[in-house]
Parts: sequence; C-alpha cells; structure tokens
Amino acid sequence: MLSFLPIFPLAQAVPIPSPPPASQELVKPQEVRTLPGQLDHVPVFNSNSPELVLKEGILLSTFPPNGKSNPSAHLNFPFQGRFDIFAHHIAKAPTPEDLRTLYLGIILHNPGNQPVRVDILQAASYLSQPDAPFIDLPPQVDNRDGTVYAGPGSRVMSDILRGRRQADFPPYLVIPPQESRMLLNLPIPVRTLEPPLNGRSTLMRLHSDGMVYVASLARYPEANSVEVAPTLAEWQQLLDTGDLAGPRDRVPTPPNATTERIIYGRVAGVARGSIWQAELIDNPTTRLLKIPQPGQAFSYGLSTLPGGLLGTSQSQSAPLLVRYPDTAYFAHGNYGVQYSLTLPLVNPTSETQTVTLSLQTPIKQDQLQGGLRFWEPPAQQVFFRGTVQIRYNDDTRLPRTRYLHLIQRRGQVGQPLVTLTMPPSDRRLVQVDFLYPPDASPPQVLTIETLVR
Repeated sequence: MLSFLPIFPLAQAVPIPSPPPASQELVKPQEVRTLPGQLDHVPVFNSNSPELVLKEGILLSTFPPNGKSNPSAHLNFPFQGRFDIFAHHIAKAPTPEDLRTLYLGIILHNPGNQPVRVDILQAASYLSQPDAPFIDLPPQVDNRDGTVYAGPGSRVMSDILRGRRQADFPPYLVIPPQESRMLLNLPIPVRTLEPPLNGRSTLMRLHSDGMVYVASLARYPEANSVEVAPTLAEWQQLLDTGDLAGPRDRVPTPPNATTERIIYGRVAGVARGSIWQAELIDNPTTRLLKIPQPGQAFSYGLSTLPGGLLGTSQSQSAPLLVRYPDTAYFAHGNYGVQYSLTLPLVNPTSETQTVTLSLQTPIKQDQLQGGLRFWEPPAQQVFFRGTVQIRYNDDTRLPRTRYLHLIQRRGQVGQPLVTLTMPPSDRRLVQVDFLYPPDASPPQVLTIETLVR
C-alpha cells in the first residue's frame, strides 16, 4: 500500500508511545549532543502541501500578487543565485470512475529586461509507480551503483547525493525578458494502478544569474481530451486565474501553543537552508573528537524538532521565509536537506579500540528519560528509508567511499555504518553525508560507540 503520510505530523509531543506487542524496551543511557553547525542560507522552494491533491490549482507560487485573480495565493518571493526546488505530491482517483492523470508543472518567470540563465546543477524526479515502488528491503544494503531504493523520495535523494542530473532535465534554461518557461511538466498517472494512487518526488539544485519567480501547479487534462501534458499557455492561465489546490492539509499547531499534541503540518513556502554542514569536534582548539571510553557511546541528534529534541533543546527544522497561513510554520523533517558531517576521530587511550558509527532511530522524546529508548524488535512502521554516503580511511589506511541504503523502523538501533580498529593515538577522519528523504519521520541520531574488547 503506497503511503506518503509519515506518522510524525500526528505524533504526540511529550508522552512516550506504547511499544508494539511482544517488544522489549531498550534504554541506552548515553549522551546526546547538540549538532554543531547550522543550515546554510540557500532558499528552498518547498512544495509539499497539499500532499494529496484532488482539486487542481496552485500548489505554491512565489509570483507577485498583482494582476492575479487570487492575490493571496502568491507569496511575492524572487529567487536569484543558488536555490533549490523540492516538490512532493500524491495523486489519487477522486472517484472510482475518474482516472484522469494529474499533471505537475513548475514554471519559472523572468520579470526583468535581460535574458536570465538558470543552470540545473542537479535534478531528479521519480514516480512511486513504476519508477520507485515502496518495497521491503533489509535494514542495510550496499548501494554503490545507486540501484537500491524504496520509494521515490529514497531514489531522488540518492541521485542528488551523487551529484546527478537526470537525463530528462537540460543543463540550463534561458528565459527571455518578461517571459516564462516550464522547468518541469510531468504526469502522476493512476489509471492502471490498484489502488489508483501514485506519487511524485522531485528535487533540483539550481543557479540563476538573474531574478526569477517560481510556481508549482497541478491540473487535469481538459474533459474528454487526449491526455497530454498541458501547454505553457494553459499553465499560465491556471497561475493567473486559479486558486490554491486542495484539499487543504491539517492546520498546524502554532509554535508557542501549549498542547500535548503537535500538528506539524505540511510545507508550502520558501524554507531557508539546503545543507547542514558540521565538524563534530570536542573544542575548536584541538579540532578533534575523542572516541568514547570502552563500553560507552554518545550521539548527535539529526533532524530534531519540537517534541523530538532528544534532550538537546535544539530544533533543526528549517525556518520559513514565506508561507501560506494554513501550512507548516517550519520545514519540520528537513526533507531534501543534506547533512554533511565531518568527524576527526582520535583514540586518546594507550590501548587499541574498536569504534563503530551508526545511524539510529530512537523513540521520539523531548527530554530523555534515562537515555535513548529503542524497541527490540522495532515497530513495523518505517521511519527512515534512504542512502547514506560514508568516506573514511580503512584499517589499512586506504581511502574508502561506501553508499549504504538504510531501512529503519520506529525504535530501531541500527547496524554500524563502519567499524574502525584504532591503535593508540590513532586519528581517523570520517565524513558522513545524506539527504533527509521524504517519507521519513524524524528524529534520528548518529552514534559513536567504543566496543568492549
């Protein structure tokens, strides 16, 4: 059953959920550290609300409101230089008989008096069916060739992590003065599917040498017509005269509200931040990270958010520069954001130590109650599905780059990404990179553990 509805928007903020039947709770009394660094300032056009689209219309427009039939649907935010576009939407047959194809369009407009060139640095867009179905995979699979994925978000993030531009996208677009061009014009078909439900995930990294406005739109073909992609003129008409697409998602909980239950909401706006780059060190003087004592571990929170701060008081959710009033206040989950983490590990002891690095999905908590909590076995719900790149020098000092596709369920401890044997005073630089995938539920942690020999 295809599902793009992660559990975290409906999750409780503070109470610990009940474990699944026949599972035992594991409490690991380890330190969770605040993640150093911060999001960069690259603006991200983030189109994720409504996620399920049954009524055609404007998904997200940063065009100026003047001259538009529905001015409140246009947020008046121009892009220039580096920016990203993220879009993640589902089509479903409104009735059993209505199997029309929903088309997703992304339009760029040059308001200036000179041509604008938009370079498409990396780009990928995939359907759930047939491009990247949600399949059951082992917790960890080698993915050196990028052929392992579970869902379109997993596949898109793997491509962008490798710096790819899908063949369907040109290297650049040139937009004449006062004109618009389609950056994306693709279908989300449901006709042959059972159930008639499909989704599309898209991420693009772009650079514009001039000002541009961006809009994402959804529409069906004209009644009784052959199903072909809408023309630029048809998309422009929808942009000028249309209203917001529907149905609208659940209204989010205001940030300062005091409530047991947080509705995070889905994003329709411009978020600030494409990459979170961090050097994980003990202090800026030594620029080293001491490994834990044997039998000990510590973790760094990843994609922490209100209700899931893991005792750090740090929310990593990207702020929104502009948004629609009924959509998320922050980009909780940081879908499409790249985490680029450097760990200059050092073994300060006089003994050889065995050290592991793991990505883990503990039970969401704001404050730790005795430590990180897991379930054994973990729950059935998948909370993370995506590829992680890890670069390091192995125990023979040879440089290695590994791509591992991970499937992690709620409360899963996770297998090591890498195991290092570090002699006394050994230093080992490790780099961990991944893009936070759609259809995942935060938070996760990166854990460094020293084993007992």
